[in-house]
Amino acid sequence: MTLPLKGRHALVCGASEGIGRAAAVALAELGATITVLARRQDRLDDVLAALPRPAGQTHGTLSADVGATDALRANLDALVAANPVHVLVNNTAGPPGGTALAASPEQYLAVFRQHLIANQTLVQATLPGMKAAGWGRIVNIISTSVKEPIANLGVSNTIRGAVASWAKTLASELGAFGITVNNVLPGYTRTQRLEQILGERANASGKPQAEIAQTMLATVPAGRFAEPEEIAAAIAFLCSPQAGYVNGINLPVDGGRTRSL
Repeated sequence: MTLPLKGRHALVCGASEGIGRAAAVALAELGATITVLARRQDRLDDVLAALPRPAGQTHGTLSADVGATDALRANLDALVAANPVHVLVNNTAGPPGGTALAASPEQYLAVFRQHLIANQTLVQATLPGMKAAGWGRIVNIISTSVKEPIANLGVSNTIRGAVASWAKTLASELGAFGITVNNVLPGYTRTQRLEQILGERANASGKPQAEIAQTMLATVPAGRFAEPEEIAAAIAFLCSPQAGYVNGINLPVDGGRTRSL
């Protein structure tokens, strides 16, 4: 069995469910030692118990709120002091829906902190280990909205775009150290986030969720929702040694729904 990430330590955020959990599994299958990060320790314990260990890895958990910047940094400093991180998967749940105009400044600030500021904190804490190894992978899970804004997700569209520009800038700054920075843009994926969006749209329109889902799928050439494992496969490739010359990209994994290049 080929284990291209054997000996690497991957920190996967938002790993208690959905895409984050699937990414942790995919990276573990490639031989990486995994630390899963989320707020709820009980959920993390469930994920930890289910992670594969093809190379005899000893995986771990980190319970933290990415919106609490100072506490997050303290937890990260303790983690990397014991075990430097080589792979960072930035993944945070999206904010509630609503128009850009109706959102309060406080909503924008809160989501900015939970996404871009948290990502910056995670990168600054883990970067020394990557530089010391001369090798690193940073993958941000954002949204196809960075290419085409999604209706009624005003705050999310705004903050996701900021994260994409931040990542593109980092890719230029870190490439010389053997560190790549890329973004994965999931399409409609069977996760709690999709259920949230379906519920919000159903409540706003008065239509059944099944009808809302069919309307969404009508925009997807593949004709179906993605499974979290399909998004995780793209993440795993970008984290692999084989993707060493892929840097600074936005990769839609959306069944062809995004119409722009």
